[in-house]
Amino acid sequence: MKKTKDYGSSWRVLRPVSIVDQIYIKAWRIRQIQEKQVQKIEDSIESEFRAIVNYGIMAMIQLTMASDTDIQLSVESAEAYYNTQVEIIRHLMLDKNHDYGEAWRNMSQESFVDLILTKLLRIRQILANDGKTMISEGADANFADIVNYGIFALIRISEGT
Repeated sequence: MKKTKDYGSSWRVLRPVSIVDQIYIKAWRIRQIQEKQVQKIEDSIESEFRAIVNYGIMAMIQLTMASDTDIQLSVESAEAYYNTQVEIIRHLMLDKNHDYGEAWRNMSQESFVDLILTKLLRIRQILANDGKTMISEGADANFADIVNYGIFALIRISEGT
């Protein structure tokens, strides 16, 4: 919301593929730092995961809005859209944690990044197919998973693991 206050809802001009690319840039940077063990830009891995979470939520908002919805949103309206998607993602996370027994707590940060990159490639293909899938989840479900992987990584970072 702080960035929305600073920049307005400029993110609304981003098409789904552009958001995919923004998330890809963040995830790929994390992977490069993990592999090279060297970082030349001060932005932390934690801040990159935080950006992945926020871009994922932006993508989910964009997917729910009609194409003719005004680009300019008030801070209050943007926050309401954001909170709606956060609740959807939170419920998904709770349901999956129930079924998978919080398996993510035993996963590496590298796995989170690889899974995010995999989901992004899937979304690119879904978008290339005009949003249609035959048997697979849609772009929205993949973005929700990306957000949850980002949250899991942030939790693990905050725990020092």
